[in-house]
Amino acid sequence: MTVQAMQPNELVERDIIEIDEDLCDGCGLCLNGCAEGALTLAGGKAKLVGDIYCDGLGSCLGRCPAGALKVIRRRASLFDEEAAGRKAGPAPPRSCADSRPATLESSKAALGAAVAAPALISWPIQLKLMPPEAPFLDSAVVTLASDCSAFAGPAFHETFLASGHPLMIACPKLDPVEPYIDKMAAILKAHPAINEIRVPMMSVPCCGGLGHIAAQAVRRAEREGRTALRTWIITPQGEINEERFR
Repeated sequence: MTVQAMQPNELVERDIIEIDEDLCDGCGLCLNGCAEGALTLAGGKAKLVGDIYCDGLGSCLGRCPAGALKVIRRRASLFDEEAAGRKAGPAPPRSCADSRPATLESSKAALGAAVAAPALISWPIQLKLMPPEAPFLDSAVVTLASDCSAFAGPAFHETFLASGHPLMIACPKLDPVEPYIDKMAAILKAHPAINEIRVPMMSVPCCGGLGHIAAQAVRRAEREGRTALRTWIITPQGEINEERFR
């Protein structure tokens, strides 16, 4: 009897990972548990890159705190160990090892009396990683700062964080702007309590796009007249000056 070799795209009944998007919170911990690179993040949720990259062994299951992953049996393409080993095609983007939303507590006692208490109250701070429904964003004021602004001088924490406002950071020069506008608009829709966005940005020209991101997000969320914008210009020497948004 002649045994025919299976074709690369032929489907077989086998074990493979399934992701419950209703449970997935986009923390990205499962990505680090998959040596084959079968998982990625897209739209704030874990996704299977392709059947051929998943061996179905479930080594990622223990990494998911939300219980969003399980091994099921269904018809799928064969696992391609060679393709997974060389990560054929574009490498799946990796997530921060732990970007789950969290409210932070001051650690001044641990740092010592001579050190000022840190004022950061929440995590994550990267707008790219921020879940729009993060509970700590239920605040009257949020701060959207440029990536560089906190490093220009020591007054950043006192000026923008000491009042207990959540922080998000973004770079309008190095990153695509449209996803940031969509994310900020989603945040505003999810948190009607936000009535002010504070935007500290550097005095360099490329940083001006941050104000554009905030303004466009307010429009897309239909929050004009209800959510105010306040902008500050920070020089590389650390000077901070509030400026009326134009």
